[in-house]
Amino acid sequence: MIIAARDADRFAAAPPKTLRAALVFGPDAGLVRERAEKLMKSVVPDLGDAFNIADLSEAVLQADPARLADEAAAISMMGGRRVVRVRGAGNDLTELFEGFLEDLPGDSLVVVEAGDLSRGTGLRKLFEDDDSAAAIACYADTARGLEDVVRDSLRADGFAIAPDALADAVSRLGSDRGVSRRELEKLALYCQGQKSISLDDVRAVMGDEAGARAEEASDAAGSGDFARLDLALERLWTAEMSAIAVIRGAMGHFQRLALVRENMARGENLDSAIKRLRPPIHFLRQDSFKAQAQRWSGEKIFDALDMLLEAETLTKTTGVPNEAVCGRTLMNIAAMAKGRM
Repeated sequence: MIIAARDADRFAAAPPKTLRAALVFGPDAGLVRERAEKLMKSVVPDLGDAFNIADLSEAVLQADPARLADEAAAISMMGGRRVVRVRGAGNDLTELFEGFLEDLPGDSLVVVEAGDLSRGTGLRKLFEDDDSAAAIACYADTARGLEDVVRDSLRADGFAIAPDALADAVSRLGSDRGVSRRELEKLALYCQGQKSISLDDVRAVMGDEAGARAEEASDAAGSGDFARLDLALERLWTAEMSAIAVIRGAMGHFQRLALVRENMARGENLDSAIKRLRPPIHFLRQDSFKAQAQRWSGEKIFDALDMLLEAETLTKTTGVPNEAVCGRTLMNIAAMAKGRM
């Protein structure tokens, strides 16, 4: 069955007792993890309980397909239901889960975590069509959704937040729920002893985790700075940033360059065209962005956007590691900026 986006968090926190398996998938890896863990906690409150939680990967199941049914049928030593967690799943497991869902062993809850899966195919379709299973999609938070995340998270820590501070905090958060949670934890820690969080507090503490690092990579690629790009990518992967989020950030970057070039073609000067952008370019990036707007022609910008669109498609339709696809694409764009392509 398909769980609507508006019901996803509520369903994950309190799924029906009859639920036997759930697929949690989507491009927002942090939200996938958060909802999967909510589902598991509805059965086993302590996620560190090795006796009642079996933690498997796609590679393990491909090497030993019978392991899934064995773990699902295992009886808890302490009584109650167990959880079988499957991380990093993909469509290669479709046939295995098709047989598993047809003849469910035991009473364990099986929670499957996956990346972005195409509609109407493979693992996603299997879980959507099965009445004993659930498919929960996890896409990037909307601005309104992020407001609720910020407000609810801070309220749980005993804080109120001023309207202007809330708007600024939302503008600094990106497309990964896990990154957003870590930023809010830092903000709450900084504001210990206060009852309310102000705009100054947000600006003092919250980095743009989902944006700043990706913007660094986009600027480096647009400037043709290979060394800077290599370092930026290394930092992104170390921080477990989603490659798809980086690609989409780069798309937004080049779309803004295209808008500036379009306004310049209509007779507007460069400085005025850049100042009209909303949200505005951060003052620390303005020189780099201006130089890129002068370096890139409209035609080359659209070539770069085509490359990024192809990269996003590859991450969703092939088994090539997302980080490799993203890194190669941005390096090729940097080569374009240098005039080597």
